[in-house]
Formats: sequence, C-alpha cells, structure tokens
Amino acid sequence: MKLKKRVYKLLCLALLTLTSHAYAAQPVIPSMPTLAAKSYVLMDAETGKILVEHNGQEELPPASLTKLMTAYIATKEIQNGQIAEDDLVTISEKAWRTGGSRMFIEVGKQVSVIDLLRGVIIQSGNDASVALAEYIAGSEESFASMMNATAKNLGLTNTHFLNATGLPMENHYSSAIDMAKLARAIIYDEPEHYAIYAQKEFIFNDIKQQNRNLLLWRDSTVDGLKTGHTDEAGYCLVASAVRDDMRLISVVFGTKNEASRAAETQKLLTYGFRFFENRTFYPKGTALASPVVWKGSKNQIDVGLVKDLTLTVPRGQAQKLTAEAVLDKGIVAPVEKGTRLGIVEVRLSGELLHSADLVALETVEQGGFFKRIWDSVRLFFYNLFN
Repeated sequence: MKLKKRVYKLLCLALLTLTSHAYAAQPVIPSMPTLAAKSYVLMDAETGKILVEHNGQEELPPASLTKLMTAYIATKEIQNGQIAEDDLVTISEKAWRTGGSRMFIEVGKQVSVIDLLRGVIIQSGNDASVALAEYIAGSEESFASMMNATAKNLGLTNTHFLNATGLPMENHYSSAIDMAKLARAIIYDEPEHYAIYAQKEFIFNDIKQQNRNLLLWRDSTVDGLKTGHTDEAGYCLVASAVRDDMRLISVVFGTKNEASRAAETQKLLTYGFRFFENRTFYPKGTALASPVVWKGSKNQIDVGLVKDLTLTVPRGQAQKLTAEAVLDKGIVAPVEKGTRLGIVEVRLSGELLHSADLVALETVEQGGFFKRIWDSVRLFFYNLFN
C-alpha cells in the first residue's frame, strides 16, 4: 500500500517528558583521540550503534580473538542440546601437540566440555580449542566450515576462519566491527555462559593460569571478553563493560604490548561512557497511532513497535529528538496482528537517526456485508479527494 501523504506527529509531549532537562546548555562532544592501535571500534551493545571507528572493516589477523567464535559455537551447541557440559572429550594427539598458549590437557585423557570451554575462554588454550572443535565437528577443518557459516549468519562480512585457535594462517582474518558484532551475540545469545568471560583464573591439572585481560583487575565494570596476540596480529583485545545500565563493547587490533592494549581499550570505554547515553523512548506494544481501517469489524486499529525503541545519543542531546510516523494509506481489513502498516522515524536536528516498522498490535477482521459495501463507497470518495 502507498504511504499516506499526511504525516502523523507522534507523542511530542511524551518525548519531552521522557528526556532529561538536566543540562541548561548542551555539552561539547569532543572528537575521540587517536589510539595507538591499527584498528578499533566502540559499539553500544544494546542498540548495536557504532560510536567510534578507525579502520573498523579492515581485514586483519585476529589471533586468539578467533576463540570467541569457537566458544560461541560451543555454547550454542550446548544450548541446542547437541552436546552437554558434562560430556567427556577424549583428547587427540593433534589437540595435545597444538602449540602456543595451552591449558595443558593430556593426550588420551578425558576432559569435560565445560572445562574445555573454560580453558578456551580463560586460559586461551589452543589445545582446548582444537579438542572442542574435533568433538563438535569431527575435525578442526570441518569446524572451520561451521565457524564461517555462523559468521555469515551473524553478518560478519569481513571474516574468514581456517582454524579454531587463531594461529597464523594465510586467508584467516577478521575485522574490529565483526568482532564487536560477535561479542554482542555472545553477550545476548548465551548470557549464562557469558559469566565465564569475567573469571580471572582457572585451575586445571593443578596448574593455575590467569585471564590475560588486565582490565578485569583494573576496572570492576569490565566483565569480558578476550585477548589475542601473535607477532603478525600484535596485541588485540575485545572488552565489554557496564555502567549505569549501559553496556559498551570495545575492540582494538594491533597494539604494541599488553599494557598498551589495556590502556587504549580503557580510553575507548571512558570516552563512550562519558559522552553517550541510551534512551528508551517508546516501549514495544504501546499504541503510537490508531489509523482508520476500512471494511473492518472496527473503525480503527492500534499500531506500535515490535521492539523497544532505544537509541544511543550524545549525552544531553535527547531533548532535541523528534519522532514522526508515516502510515500506509487505505488500510483495508482483514488485518492480522503484526502486519506492517508504516514506519516511525526519529531525527536529531533534522538528521535521521533511526527508523522502525510500525505494525498492527491487534487483528481486525472483516466487517459485515453492509459495512463493507458502505466503506467501499466512502473509500472511493476518500481516494478521489485525497
């Protein structure tokens, strides 16, 4: 159906009451200082909005950040009932011999899936990563195919995996934006297992190893996610933190050492929390408009949003937001609940920030015979003069 020419102004008064008037003058939002990193991204976790980006789509070696996908697939397999946390995995010689960082599993021994998962996330064990990959897919090569299929499903457009560990291989790459998207999926798709990323140490085989994410010790608001390092990739870190009900995800690629990746990440997080905020303007299921419906058992139909309308905006700018809806013209019954009937657009100083579908919040059946005949006549003249 064509869009109605008349634009419905939505809840202007509601916008004013929902927004903060704490700032008499608008704060100045400074530019993000350049970081000592090859690539970096700062994302708001709830909305997925990119707040800061530098070479965010550049394809780079991800080192052990690769294990975020290994762990994500493992937790989804647990969630879907394909494997269980207490399943015992027999360690192959290939897994045992895998070099680099290790959780020190032994060939031929059996280790539970949950211990291997901790070994991947906390200790960054290459041996644990290969063992999990082999258990889930039969071989690391087959598991890499699962990784790439999952990457495609998550919309990771600048990512290609060849192994479960992140050990250097030609044509094994990812990007800062893709890693932020993957971290967001980990946080929201599997919150139960996400708690593992905040654990500072793990003891296995009487060997205690600490999580390499230094921010877990320095910043109590940080609760994940994963470090990475190879000579080719430099020092990398995907981190997430929550302050005042706002969660941010930061990604840095190619810093010079452990201290640098922690410091540059801290700069990103500090900037984001200082100068941005989230506001939920319209909750899902709230009637935002009630347009006319023709030939129906009712004369009007309530429309609203499928999801909460939450936006990330510069601090102090929320009161400048305006919202308007454009509704479809000539809505005719029957209309099923959930049918798209228009859009709502939110603008900041005239710039479009966000648009979302408006859907029917109820089902309206066809009216009786005479109601349909009468509305057909009315609709003819309505279209004639509009």
